[in-house]
Amino acid sequence: MESANQNSLIIYQKSLALKDLSTAIARYFSSETGFFEQEKKTALRHDIAYALFTDAELIASTVRRVSMSSSKTFQSKHLTFVNIMTRNILAYCKGLEEDGVKEKEYLNLLRREIKTFRSYFKQWRRSLISYDD
Repeated sequence: MESANQNSLIIYQKSLALKDLSTAIARYFSSETGFFEQEKKTALRHDIAYALFTDAELIASTVRRVSMSSSKTFQSKHLTFVNIMTRNILAYCKGLEEDGVKEKEYLNLLRREIKTFRSYFKQWRRSLISYDD
């Protein structure tokens, strides 16, 4: 069980790093345009940035709840949600890119962070499944 706890700590730290990076990027892209402008492009960028922020927050809180739960059903259901939210964040990166943001380096950095998170997430998911059997 010690290995599962260690994996939970690592994935939680990674989820917090992902949340911090996503929050910073979302704030940057939503503050680069004024909130009072009524352009559709601005509104779309702001909506995508807000969705990015929200999903990153949900990933961190869900990872924390799953790591504290002993219910296999609860864990399975919420692990699926985390997987969906990471795919959503990748889609938000694509959406921001298609919206015409010039700072693609930030999006690529977030994509790399998602890739790293997903590799740790897969290991963590396997460790939960192996300890629940």
